[in-house]
Amino acid sequence: MVASTAEQMRAYRGPALFSFGFRPFFLFGSLTAALLPVVVALAMAGLAAPVSAYGVIAWHGHEMVYGYLAAVVAGFVLTAVPNWTGRLPVIGGRLMSLFSLWLFGRVAIAASNAIGAGAAAIIDASFLIVLDLIIVREVVAGKNWRNLAVCFLIGLFAAGNIIWHARAMTGGVDQFGLRWGLAVIAMLIAFIGGRITPSFTRNWFVKNKMDVSVAQFSLFDKVALAALGAGLVSWLAAPTGVLTGAILAGASLLHVARLLRWRGWRTFREPLVTILHVGYLWLAVAVGLLAAAAFQAAGVSVSTAFHALTAGAAGVMTLAVMTRATRGHTGRELTTDAATNVIFLLVNLGAIVRVAAGFIPSIYSDLLIASSLAWSGAFFIFAVSYGRYLCALRAGE
Repeated sequence: MVASTAEQMRAYRGPALFSFGFRPFFLFGSLTAALLPVVVALAMAGLAAPVSAYGVIAWHGHEMVYGYLAAVVAGFVLTAVPNWTGRLPVIGGRLMSLFSLWLFGRVAIAASNAIGAGAAAIIDASFLIVLDLIIVREVVAGKNWRNLAVCFLIGLFAAGNIIWHARAMTGGVDQFGLRWGLAVIAMLIAFIGGRITPSFTRNWFVKNKMDVSVAQFSLFDKVALAALGAGLVSWLAAPTGVLTGAILAGASLLHVARLLRWRGWRTFREPLVTILHVGYLWLAVAVGLLAAAAFQAAGVSVSTAFHALTAGAAGVMTLAVMTRATRGHTGRELTTDAATNVIFLLVNLGAIVRVAAGFIPSIYSDLLIASSLAWSGAFFIFAVSYGRYLCALRAGE
């Protein structure tokens, strides 16, 4: 007789860190997000010597997208797939091996000057490929066809990393591989965030006996997702232009409307729910800024739109998911404490200041420093405050 997921978890006797997929990836993903901006700032100031073959800025961009964000994606899907499929989770030695692939990738990219860009590419690219194969196997074995779309998106994410490396080795580092990866992240936020945000909101309303309706998934959601996908494909093909700008602007408005259908303003008593809505709002704002940059509107740079998507949408939504998943899966109450509230405040403050910097060139450098301190601080506090949960057994065990 095959043990249930809960029974297998209770029978596990290895390190708590490798008892579930979210644990190592959330912890080390958050540490990457906390430390990388600091290391980059020191390198740009001449106080640290980068050993990456790609240059400080390119290394920073790659590691934020295919390092930190890849870790959070891995932690989420490895934790969600057992619930989606009813199959046993990847834990213990298998999880340790997969995490090692991610960790070796970070070391390889950092040491690419020493080992060569080709070797670094092979080591780094292998993680997302193996992750996607694992998720595809679980989804197919569990006949969970609904989530094949997630497998497809992770496959596209892996392809974006390969494209980044191929361009770095043949023609120098450019932004296309990063834009590809960010386009996939935007779709993952819209697809998965658009599933969990209304679901958790609805559950909270029911728990608190609030007679508030949350719109069910419908044709409207499909149209919003399709519009975003079309806009992002157009953005990859032609980052500027009227057509790209028009599609992205339409997608932004559709996702604002989608968000309003979930009644997030009624959740302010519980920041753990509200932050999901804030993260989704950042997605709509980022897509709107991408549209403005595509129209080449005065004062809206591609960099500003980029950071609304990375620091804003991705940063806020990943911390929203990591805090909730960590509390829930380690037996803690699904409500915020003081540290979590500070985390949410700092990550949003960092994102707001980073986007504002693009509109105030006179104090750009000062705002950049303030943004980095606030944003990195949010992830550092998460690593410290939630690290004790991630490295220990469930509460009560």
